[in-house]
Amino acid sequence: MAACSFRRSIASQLSKVLDLPPENLIKSISAVPVSKKRHVADFQLSIASVTEDSSSESIAQDLHLQAQKLAERLKCDAVVSEISTGPGTVNFTINRELLAKTVLQQVLKDGSEYGVKSELFSTVPRQKAVIEFSSPNIAKKFHIGHLRSTIIGNFIANLKVALGHEVIRMNYLGDWGMQFGLLGVGFQCFGNKEKLKSSPLQHLFEVYVQINKEADDENVKKLAKDFFRKLEEHDEQTLSLWKQFRDFSIEEYIRIYKRLGVHFDEYSGESFYQEKSQEVLKMLEDKGLLQKTVYELVIPFIGVVYLTSQVHFKCNIDETYLHIGSGLQLLLCFLLTYRKGTGVVDLSEKKDLSLFSTVMRSDGTSLYITRDLAAAIDRMNKHSCDTMIYVTDKSQSNHFQHLFQILKLMGYDWAERCRHVSFGLVQGMKTRRGEVVFLEDVLNEVRSRMLQNMASAKTTKEIEDPIETAEKVGLAALIIQDFRGLLSSDYQFSWDRALQSRGDTGVFLQYTHARLHSLEQMHGNEQLTDINVACLQEPNAISVLQHLLRYDEVLYQSSQDLQPKHIVSYLLTLSHLAAVAHKTLPVKGSAPKVAQARCCLFQAARSVLANGMKLLGITPVTQM
Repeated sequence: MAACSFRRSIASQLSKVLDLPPENLIKSISAVPVSKKRHVADFQLSIASVTEDSSSESIAQDLHLQAQKLAERLKCDAVVSEISTGPGTVNFTINRELLAKTVLQQVLKDGSEYGVKSELFSTVPRQKAVIEFSSPNIAKKFHIGHLRSTIIGNFIANLKVALGHEVIRMNYLGDWGMQFGLLGVGFQCFGNKEKLKSSPLQHLFEVYVQINKEADDENVKKLAKDFFRKLEEHDEQTLSLWKQFRDFSIEEYIRIYKRLGVHFDEYSGESFYQEKSQEVLKMLEDKGLLQKTVYELVIPFIGVVYLTSQVHFKCNIDETYLHIGSGLQLLLCFLLTYRKGTGVVDLSEKKDLSLFSTVMRSDGTSLYITRDLAAAIDRMNKHSCDTMIYVTDKSQSNHFQHLFQILKLMGYDWAERCRHVSFGLVQGMKTRRGEVVFLEDVLNEVRSRMLQNMASAKTTKEIEDPIETAEKVGLAALIIQDFRGLLSSDYQFSWDRALQSRGDTGVFLQYTHARLHSLEQMHGNEQLTDINVACLQEPNAISVLQHLLRYDEVLYQSSQDLQPKHIVSYLLTLSHLAAVAHKTLPVKGSAPKVAQARCCLFQAARSVLANGMKLLGITPVTQM
């Protein structure tokens, strides 16, 4: 790894002066971000990272003065051509020809593994991870709300696989619960078997909407309860209908996942853990963790809430949702009722039930969290994984805090290695027909808009499969707009911003990749050797090389916090630097040695760009 060889060389010299092992210094030496305004050094050492600040004298000392003193004790050599200081840093500039030669050779040699072989990962153990993401409710069309979970989970899985970890991609379907009683009754009343085969999710959605209009009818309620009771009792006819709902739904989801470039190793679901959840309740009882209410408990909730968007309140007792409209100032006053015999687990520090989680209804049946407990234990027993990662929206943060706490109380220390990756909401996503509900509408819309943009653009060339290209570019637009900020933040979606061909967009990344690929095709894309690196000393060439040095650090940062924004920011900067270099460093018309060196530079930039895009879940296009 190019950056590693330079870090090792710098660390070796620092080690002798600071009397610290070189391996302790490696992570303190970082590549300097490229600056548009001024030339920068290639690496820097932060004095604060190697200074013991336990004494007041050390704290009081000026870091800049310490940096100057350290720099005076260091010497330039065959690798480092210049040593300077900044505010609390010692800066190292690498010999320019050595920089070009080492970086280009390493990028072209490592290919898709460039960056992942870095010493930064040498102390990170290879792990086995189960990643649960997407997880739609069967018998319902793929809601737009599941897009974020799907692409975020896919990114995390891609990144971990690239870094050498073993990953099991898990889709935990919402395939159980009282809603299936209502849907079953609805299908018996309004269902059509032919429509179920030809368009399963659309037809089941229509049936569900229709039966919901009659959901307050006492007779319908009774029929729904009877249907679900038969389902839990494994009545053959009822179970057969439910299985059709599930199988047809999964087939439809797989088709949509294919459009997203996403796959799963396992399809699991709540239904798998109905019986095991009773085992969990028994375990909780045996360990003295399950407490049952011995009286009716009514808790009033009163509050004034100003709502600017749709809000869902989830009641942990019966897993029903209270939906409130938008844009109104409302006085809320409702009662939460805990019936006699409801099972809870005390999570409070003082064991005074000031914080608890409800795990059992008064009739002895399990809840969503009980099935999640059973699923977590089963997965760990089955896969013996090092970690489990759950990718869901931030409204479920409390649920997962309770889940992990209960597992730990049950004696499962591996609960500390479980992680909830939460994300915010997408606002303002509309198609030309209005408010968006279903993901497929969004995918069709973005493909349609990209086809129009490509048809009207002057730079568009004749493409073999314009629909497929529009699909890939459109998906890149969605992913980059989604990944630019912190995952936990809500963001306002904008079609115009997402589909711009210039600026920090997925379209720009695809355009840059296609343009660099075209350059390779025109001037030969064979592996280039014996490059005359003296031909790559222009500032714009150096900027690209410096930026390529930083790739392993960006991967390491994303691997630590599982945030894709670091990679997105890196790739956008790489694309802008490559675009400037493409304008100022022409290949056509240049002397053969110069042309060959520049071709090699652009080939390296395209390779790293493609690697990063694939990690994000984007398929790079070669024509646009």
